[in-house]
Amino acid sequence: MKLVIGYVMTDEGRAALQWGVDEAQRQGAELIIVHSMKGGGPPEEEEREILTYRAELDAIEERLAQAGIPHRTRRLIRGLSPAEDLVRVVTEEEADMIVIGIRRRSRAGKFLMGSDAQEILLKAECPVVCVKAHYQD
Repeated sequence: MKLVIGYVMTDEGRAALQWGVDEAQRQGAELIIVHSMKGGGPPEEEEREILTYRAELDAIEERLAQAGIPHRTRRLIRGLSPAEDLVRVVTEEEADMIVIGIRRRSRAGKFLMGSDAQEILLKAECPVVCVKAHYQD
């Protein structure tokens, strides 16, 4: 079993990762951790985000290796939204499930900003697990 985990450095993203780790330990699953940046923004901001995530993802990889959990990390900047990237990675990796963190947003917030979670739920051809920020609190 392969689980694709959409990872962002938020409480929701960390909760999704923890759920995936717990599931990997129960099922012997492989984790594919995906951080997606659309790209095209100010170069200084993008560089700062890349370096910040590099340190975070390196620490996650070390933690998973020490726990003996099979895993890979995909750091993507290919002009796609995070939702598009996750759905594509499922196909590319022949994965069985997507795990994402979710947060409550107002109707106006979803209308103005869109919803990656909603797009993933509608476009994914596999089960999607949505994890709230305080998983296991």
